[in-house]
Amino acid sequence: MWTFKTPGIPDDMFLQSDNVPGPTKEEVRALTISKARLKEGFQVIDVGCGTGGLTVEAALQVGYKGRVFAIDEDDEAVKLTASNVEKFDAQDIVKVVKGKAPEALADLPTVDVIIIGGTKGLTEIIPVAYAKLKQHGRIVVNAILLETSFTALNAIKKAGFMDIEVTQINVAKGKVIDNGTMMLARNPITVISATKA
Repeated sequence: MWTFKTPGIPDDMFLQSDNVPGPTKEEVRALTISKARLKEGFQVIDVGCGTGGLTVEAALQVGYKGRVFAIDEDDEAVKLTASNVEKFDAQDIVKVVKGKAPEALADLPTVDVIIIGGTKGLTEIIPVAYAKLKQHGRIVVNAILLETSFTALNAIKKAGFMDIEVTQINVAKGKVIDNGTMMLARNPITVISATKA
C-alpha cells in the first residue's frame, strides 16, 4: 500500500490491462497533480480515467473530505479504475462514472479541478469543463500527440482560461542489464494547465 502523501505511486503498484491505456506514468502523474494544485477537501473530475492512476493520486491528495469523479466510456477502464480505487482504499472518496465526455459531465457538481487525458473531443470537452469549474478552478490536460497539445491549447485559450502553462516532460528510466544501467526513454508528454478567471 502507498502510505506517503507525495504523489508518484510506482506504476507497477496499479492493476493494469493490455486493453486499457495507463496508468499515466508516475513522473507524469506527479507533475499533473502538482499542476492541479490540490488541497484537502477539493472536488476533482478525472476525464478519461483509464486505469485510474490519476484518480487514485487525486483521491489521496483531497482526502476523505474531498471527492473525485472518474469518467471513462470504456467498460474495462471503468472496472479497472474501480479495482485500483479499492486497492488503494479510496472508494469512499471516488465515484466512477461510465460515460462519454462532455455529456457525462452534465450531472456532476461544480468542482475545483478537472484533469483531462486522451485525444478525443477536446474542442467540445474544454468549454464544458470551464463551465463546471468553480472560480479560480484549475484544468490540467495531458497530451501525447502534438496535435492534441495544439487542440487543447487553442480550446483553453478560446474558453477564457488565464495563467496558461505548457510543460513538456521527457523521462528516461534506468534498466539494469548485465554490464550496467541502460536508460530507456518514455514518450514525451505535454502538460497544459490553466486557471478559470
